[in-house]
Amino acid sequence: MRYAIIGAGLAGLTAAREIATLDPESEIEVFEAGERIGGKLFTVPFASGPTDMGAEAFLARRADAVEFIHSLGLGDSLVAPSGLGSLVYSGGQLNQLPAGGVMGIPADSSLIRELVSAETAARIDAEGAAPAIDWQVGEDYNVGALVRERYGSEVVDRLVSALLGGVYSCTADALGVRATIPQLAQAFDALVEAGEKVTLSAAVRRVEAGRIKAEGPVFNTFRGGYAELYETLAEQSGASIYLDAFISGITREKSGQFTLKGGGEGTYDRLLLATPAPTTAVLLRNLAPVATTALKQIKLASSVVVGLRFDTATGLPENSGVLVAADEPDVRVKAFTFSSRKWPHLAHRGGALIRASFGRFGDETLVRAEEDDLVDYALDDLQKITGFDGRAAGLGEIYTQRWFGGLPRYDETHLATVDTVRAALADAPGIELSGAWAGGVGVPAVIADARAAATRLVG
Repeated sequence: MRYAIIGAGLAGLTAAREIATLDPESEIEVFEAGERIGGKLFTVPFASGPTDMGAEAFLARRADAVEFIHSLGLGDSLVAPSGLGSLVYSGGQLNQLPAGGVMGIPADSSLIRELVSAETAARIDAEGAAPAIDWQVGEDYNVGALVRERYGSEVVDRLVSALLGGVYSCTADALGVRATIPQLAQAFDALVEAGEKVTLSAAVRRVEAGRIKAEGPVFNTFRGGYAELYETLAEQSGASIYLDAFISGITREKSGQFTLKGGGEGTYDRLLLATPAPTTAVLLRNLAPVATTALKQIKLASSVVVGLRFDTATGLPENSGVLVAADEPDVRVKAFTFSSRKWPHLAHRGGALIRASFGRFGDETLVRAEEDDLVDYALDDLQKITGFDGRAAGLGEIYTQRWFGGLPRYDETHLATVDTVRAALADAPGIELSGAWAGGVGVPAVIADARAAATRLVG
């Protein structure tokens, strides 16, 4: 059986390895339009050691992902963070990022009184007495609109958008509750089904009450960077991987097999597209037109990460990083990760390693800014927020990575769109789709979706 996979990011490489495991006699060819594998995972060879300029951690509480990584022989490469807390910069001052709640949404004002006005605190505490939310089980709602209506804009702009922005490069106003905070949506569903009054505070309390205290770190990463993962997947898949291979079209032959325009020789029995939604839409236009129409609705968010290596860490806060409130004036950066504080294996290299993140959905001004300007913005904001003078600390290395269209926007229509696409594939046998738009943007979600797609494809 010949398999063609379009896209050599995490989804494509995971699928290739899964196919090779399930169908050892398979012939797998992977076509990547770019000049390297890994997609949105990208480990850069800093002089001090490998450094991730894409995703830099994954949720270790996802047992399926951890087990899969161990099956690759990479268990000994996993490292845990230091456990230092994060900060949030709002109102011109630093505060500890509140614990509890759900993605910055509290059950009452006690957790966030230092971050909001007295009026907002009172509104939060009175929310349970407000008219019930008209929540329909299984539906999705806009995060920003819902929280603004119930708690006010300060909670959205100073906490929720700051937290969700680090994952989706979008503010809360561009995201869906069920799409991005599914446990909260499930709590709303449960309130409706139990015949209880539906309020935001009640839903958050239900989520908190249902949490199980887990042992071990919340996050993990790889000692040698994510390159360990994507290079291992490529090797173990046994696939032939072609770089700079831009596939511009796909044709289904009368035999039911597929021919690729722009790469590959002969025909392929099975096809897996592990490409961003807009690219997938173009490639499916002659194979699954209904899916193409649906995929065109998915918009992408861009961002840029600037990696900064300093000679000394003296004066840098003893925290893992800082989130910046979305309504904070005169600050361009949306977050700093103090990587050498967060990860002990990076701290051992000496000096300080910091990642500055810019860019949100709908505004690519900063993503397209010159590198010199981005570095100046990062250094200025870093000093303003933390007091750490990066210029005086000795800036030894810089790496700027732009992610144009790096993440799909998970708005309140996204899950329905994905369902439409998957249903349309019923009329296109031999084709499967995967990627961050399909199963979730986190590394464990992408791995799980790609493995499931590969399993369906092998049949």
